[in-house]
Amino acid sequence: MNEKQVKYIIAAAIAVLIGYIIYDSSSQPTVNDLKGNFKEVALYRNPNNTGPIVRIYAVTVQGDPWEEMQKYGDLMPYTKYGTTKVFFFQEGKPAPVSLVPGDDNFDAQFQKNCLAKYEKDGNGQVSLVKNPFNQ
Repeated sequence: MNEKQVKYIIAAAIAVLIGYIIYDSSSQPTVNDLKGNFKEVALYRNPNNTGPIVRIYAVTVQGDPWEEMQKYGDLMPYTKYGTTKVFFFQEGKPAPVSLVPGDDNFDAQFQKNCLAKYEKDGNGQVSLVKNPFNQ
């Protein structure tokens, strides 16, 4: 093989690798791929970047697609040693438009409408609790 052929082979290999990287990154699942018409209605993220990152979401959903709720939570951002909470509410029923940190993340009037709570804690442990306020 001459030098010109080697350059073409290397260029073709690089082009294939770049094409694969673009395909792989653009074909990753997103929340838009899930069934249930998920819509984020409120978000809290603590402004402190020196400690654990706390993320809390309020999301409306059509029906009660439990497996899809788990997948939705798994797709949400998570920082090691931080926490991510997602509260799911039935679409069309009142849901919080603002969230706060702490034990009570939203006004108690919305608790009866909460279908599920997804949480990923500081150790990476995941839980999905159905009807978390009706227990």
